[in-house]
Amino acid sequence: MSAVPLIPGVPVIEDGTLTSTNPVTGAVVGTFPVAGAEDLAAAVAGAREAGAWWRRLGFDGRRERLLRWAGAIARRLPELTALMHAEGGKPVADATVEAAAALEHLAWAAKNARRVLRLRRQRGSIMLAEFSAWLEYQPYGVVGVIGPWNYPIHTPMGSLAYALAAGNAVVFKPSEYTPAIADWYVQRFAEVVPEQPVLQIVFGGGETGAALVASGVDKVAFTGSTATGKKIMAACAETLTPVLLECGGKDAMIVDSDADLDAAADACCWGALTNAGQACVSIERAYVVAPVYDAFLDKLVGRVSKLRVGGDADADLGPITMPGQIDIIARHIDDALSRGGRAVVGGREAVQPPFVHPTILVDVPQDSTAITEETFGPTLTVTKVADADEAVRLANATSYGLGGAVFGRARALSLARRMRSGMTAVNGTLSFAGMGSLPFGGTGDSGIGRIHGADGLREFARPKAITKRRAPSLIPSTTFDRTPTDTSRIVKIVRLLHRHR
Repeated sequence: MSAVPLIPGVPVIEDGTLTSTNPVTGAVVGTFPVAGAEDLAAAVAGAREAGAWWRRLGFDGRRERLLRWAGAIARRLPELTALMHAEGGKPVADATVEAAAALEHLAWAAKNARRVLRLRRQRGSIMLAEFSAWLEYQPYGVVGVIGPWNYPIHTPMGSLAYALAAGNAVVFKPSEYTPAIADWYVQRFAEVVPEQPVLQIVFGGGETGAALVASGVDKVAFTGSTATGKKIMAACAETLTPVLLECGGKDAMIVDSDADLDAAADACCWGALTNAGQACVSIERAYVVAPVYDAFLDKLVGRVSKLRVGGDADADLGPITMPGQIDIIARHIDDALSRGGRAVVGGREAVQPPFVHPTILVDVPQDSTAITEETFGPTLTVTKVADADEAVRLANATSYGLGGAVFGRARALSLARRMRSGMTAVNGTLSFAGMGSLPFGGTGDSGIGRIHGADGLREFARPKAITKRRAPSLIPSTTFDRTPTDTSRIVKIVRLLHRHR
């Protein structure tokens, strides 16, 4: 037994062992060996050999095994969701929705990798008519994935499934807050792919993550805070290792005057408070046009007030998984209230570790930390605006640019396109995260690159261009044997091709 006192939800690393605990009861969920630099080097070396075998299986072979992995997870789904509740405190209903979305992405990547990445003919050039053109996307080799704790299967799967479907081997470091969950589904992969260590898992804290970044992997995919993402990008710059960074957000929802207010209130309630607000794409700010502000707020308060917070599997909102996050949530609430904001639900008394009860804040200054910084908790600011144009301006007044939502009819799609975000849901919230065909990612402080969809598959593969001579050159442009007549012909062709004024 560890000599270090176990604090509920706080992982302990001692004597080369990581101990994970329940965030409510403090019960030990699992213990795992901590990987050091030598362990990482061995894992990457093994992954190189395994990756060559995995690539030779081809799209069909990988598809078959990835779909078997999805089936193995699906058949034991209650076991997984119970573990997600035990280790992260997530209500079982939330865990079920998360796992279902993860399996959607796993299946989509497996089924679409050939179509997106395969070798295909490309249109050539008149100036090089003697050459045919080909394009394919080849795997990097070994991808290092660093996952988060808040969505411990859905978010990593956005990298794992797509990297594997593209033909890479993967070395995966899950969050130290949720290692048991990750270990569970990696074991299911090993059951369906026992031949080679194509997907390996390593455990530890920040030092292990840093060792993975420096281990010689061919690409790093990270999900977590913007501050850590910048450090990873700086470290990878030393070796020009490409990175995929999925970082934070401060997502906004716009409610226009012609919105269905019942639907908007319901979606805002869920989009802001699901998983106790511990989502990078949580709705943290709502901008509501003046004519419908009071009615929307009344409906929203009514819905939020009915939610139940607790540590049991059937609660609407569970605990804050990462205890240190509670101080940030409390600081944001205090700053908003001390600067003239009002709590119409919750408030300072909402913070009851390890829980934070839903809090809706109004009349909050736009330079308050509750508006400008990612809160990552069950809080929401609701701001009255004169019109939709003001709503867009305020929604975009952030360094983040991840997701967002718009509720309305006549102008909803136009407003969605004007939001500076990687994804926007119209008359819904967070729906883009569950669609395998759509890319997921942001701009600014929200990160670089995309997971999910065709863009997510290409994120884990290098474009490879090939030209092949198919006939003698009619116009010898790629040789020193050109004659003055040849050059004259080239000039005529160029003028003909680019004759547009």
